[in-house]
Amino acid sequence: MKREILRMERVTYREQGVTQLENFNFAVMAGEIVGLVPINHVGLAAFLRLLRQNLPLHYGYVYYQEKLVNHWRFPTMKYNRISVIQNRSCLAEGLTVADNVFVLRQGFKKRIVEPEVLRRQLAPFLEEIGVDISADSHVDELSAFERLVVELLKAVVAGNKLVVMDDIGTFVSERELKKLHEIMRRYAAKGMAFLYIASHFEDAWQICGRTATMMNGQLVKDYQAEDPVPRTFFFRCTEEFDRKVREKIDRNGPETETGPVFEARGIRIGETGPLDIRVRAGECLVLQAMDNASYQDLADWVTGAAAPPAGTCLAAGKPVHLPKDRRVGVIRELPAETMVFSNMSYLDNLCFNLDHRFPDVWLRGRVKRSVSREYAGLLGPEVFWKRVEALSETEKYDLVYARVLLQNPQAVFCIQPFKGADVALRLRIWEHLEQFLDRGMAVVILAVNLADSLALANRLLRVRRGREPVEYGRAEFGKLPLNTPWRHLYED
Repeated sequence: MKREILRMERVTYREQGVTQLENFNFAVMAGEIVGLVPINHVGLAAFLRLLRQNLPLHYGYVYYQEKLVNHWRFPTMKYNRISVIQNRSCLAEGLTVADNVFVLRQGFKKRIVEPEVLRRQLAPFLEEIGVDISADSHVDELSAFERLVVELLKAVVAGNKLVVMDDIGTFVSERELKKLHEIMRRYAAKGMAFLYIASHFEDAWQICGRTATMMNGQLVKDYQAEDPVPRTFFFRCTEEFDRKVREKIDRNGPETETGPVFEARGIRIGETGPLDIRVRAGECLVLQAMDNASYQDLADWVTGAAAPPAGTCLAAGKPVHLPKDRRVGVIRELPAETMVFSNMSYLDNLCFNLDHRFPDVWLRGRVKRSVSREYAGLLGPEVFWKRVEALSETEKYDLVYARVLLQNPQAVFCIQPFKGADVALRLRIWEHLEQFLDRGMAVVILAVNLADSLALANRLLRVRRGREPVEYGRAEFGKLPLNTPWRHLYED
């Protein structure tokens, strides 16, 4: 009989009077890898907080390793030995890998740290999983994949029996994700349990024995590994998303053969390249980085963090420099955090990229008043009076995409646009990107995981360090790996 690692029984949890989880029942057994696909993010953050700490419950019971650790009448407020691994690393940046794995763990009592001893202790763990990471490397020198491995080893060494992997498929490559899956299976065979949170069933199906859907703070349905992947959810918001995907796939892309509005010739960044890109007006190209190194190279090029030593970029046949030239727009990863300025008003944020069209935009209020009247229908009149800090995540996304729409570039680069978004927000982002395409802008999406990007694409270019890029046309999307979201629609 398998040992129970976690059980949440009839849990109802509230924060500031708002119900986050209601009648929540969930269980994980030793050796299990359980998937969780949140339809929206309501209650998800609260669920993760409850896993980490035994916060006061409105009702219910929580058991960890077959012991009652939280009770609705007697909350302990103690922390559980459960690891949550997310995009934002919990490792100490200034310390080495060995220090993070051994020294910072609970129960380490030595007053004198001996690096040589730590190196010898770490070596068997790395050898067992077949990963080569130097014990003396500092955390800030590691790739995203290596950080994930170190955090997982830290959980193993600490004796944590449950590890939560939160949407890791959005920031590591397919090859690295397969390696992580191998490592997870190895430790699951030893009695550890994993909760694998993913945005798509196709991601969870690769590794999970069963997968649950979560919506509005409740678990809706469980799917076993032998069940077919559900093609259309029975939720209204996902039906709308599925309909939009089908409509987009049925289109043929740009109707007329025109010259490229953006062109990159012989671009080489680091060891990635040479890269040749040609995108027409109203066309969507997805650049999929097949490894984390090439993704970082491409992201540095688009954001201007690193200038390519070779190659040229052209917009409508004229030289252009990324990202300063207003003829090309750039939407960074997680734009609600990286592209919204809290020390500026909503209207100033919206007009931030407008100085090339109206040089006196900051001197005369007439231009900004005209913008507010024009965009009130798209954004809603009430947002112009809100403090930026009070905006919802969706309103911040609307602000960033409306800013680029107002900028009116010839081409727009979007870095991982769907990362971390629930279904409702992904649908909103989708609508913004379609608006760009309808305006005749070329859209280039830089992604690690194809997720929802592929359904918008006319072409896909897969890039890997040291290799020639491989291009797929829309007619060839059905040849992509089985775990690609929406792949069945291309086969149909």
